[in-house]
Amino acid sequence: MTRYRKRGIRVWMISLIAVGFGLLTIKSGGAILFGDDAARVAAGNYVPFVLWFNFLAGFAYVIAGAGLWMQTRWAAWLAISIAAATALIFVAFGAHVYSGGLFEQRTVMAMSLRTLVWTVIAIVAWQGVQPVKSSRPEGGVQ
Repeated sequence: MTRYRKRGIRVWMISLIAVGFGLLTIKSGGAILFGDDAARVAAGNYVPFVLWFNFLAGFAYVIAGAGLWMQTRWAAWLAISIAAATALIFVAFGAHVYSGGLFEQRTVMAMSLRTLVWTVIAIVAWQGVQPVKSSRPEGGVQ
């Protein structure tokens, strides 16, 4: 029988951080994507592919947070996928900047934060949902 660790404070924290981060991401990205012209003007020189990625990723953040709360293995894999995808988008954003594309400095800071946060969440998630080795043999009684 595979047993999982009791939900520790680290898994509890990353679950709440993931859900909160996701809801804020959906709200802020949605305000620019679907809001009025004033919201887009206030956003400045945003990069559309970064904005769309972050907005859609916000939904994945919420799903991952819920899965992490339930300590499912798929949520750890989702967190790893989010971290990797965020890093790839950050690299694509870097190529956009390098090629002379317009951008906002706050996008650099936000993508740095997102990459760091999701890398930490992925590491903690991977450690937090690993099976605990049982001292009893499978199917046997001690």
